[in-house]
Amino acid sequence: MAGYFEAAPGGGAVIVLDTVEVSILRSLAVQLLEMIGPGKEPVSDDPLAALFTDGPTKPPSDPALARLFPDAYEDTAQSSEFRRFTENDLRTRKREDVLALVRSLDAGGPALRLTPEESRRWLGALNDLRLTIGTRLEVTDEDTELYRLPDDDPLKPMVMAYLWLGGLQETLIETL
Repeated sequence: MAGYFEAAPGGGAVIVLDTVEVSILRSLAVQLLEMIGPGKEPVSDDPLAALFTDGPTKPPSDPALARLFPDAYEDTAQSSEFRRFTENDLRTRKREDVLALVRSLDAGGPALRLTPEESRRWLGALNDLRLTIGTRLEVTDEDTELYRLPDDDPLKPMVMAYLWLGGLQETLIETL
């Protein structure tokens, strides 16, 4: 079971991670949280008012954030309007997914048992981590050179993290 997810009795997933893997995963997750940002405090305690709080109307300038929060439409005006009403909620969900991953890493031992809900949150967080790293590495469908980097290449650790996260994501999808 080490290094990949397996189905847990009663639902969810189980994985055994060593201390180095936990440290790497936690570090990447914290960096993603910092990149996504803390979010905005609600203007009001009224849930209805919170629904109508405007979000950003322009895409993020950081390519990795733009990948996590892409335009919904080719038309700039439509995309801007859609973003205004959805990006804050999407940021909140992404933050909650990453926080769920960090909390389970902090609370677990060598074997982590995730509930079905925690498993879905982990899947979202792993996807966002992988998208972010892939954007930073400028990974494309045709990119094969990236996988043959020499060990002394400064990009090699990020490529290895990208591939490892892909493996985790794949086994979690298969498990669910």
